[in-house]
Amino acid sequence: MMQDKENAMMHLKEHQTYPATKADLVMTCNNLSDFSDQDKKWFEENLPEGSYNSAEEVMKALKM
Repeated sequence: MMQDKENAMMHLKEHQTYPATKADLVMTCNNLSDFSDQDKKWFEENLPEGSYNSAEEVMKALKM
């Protein structure tokens, strides 16, 4: 499970542009210095392939 879930939700809502593919989201996540390597790995391994139109869709896909 992602450790810094609150910070991740904030980034998804405020700093990510949509629509975004899994690759877009993973690239953005990997460029964030305030997330641990474990959280980055968890995000990449648990986000299903697809295109997302909102932070809410991403959080639902991740069961957050």
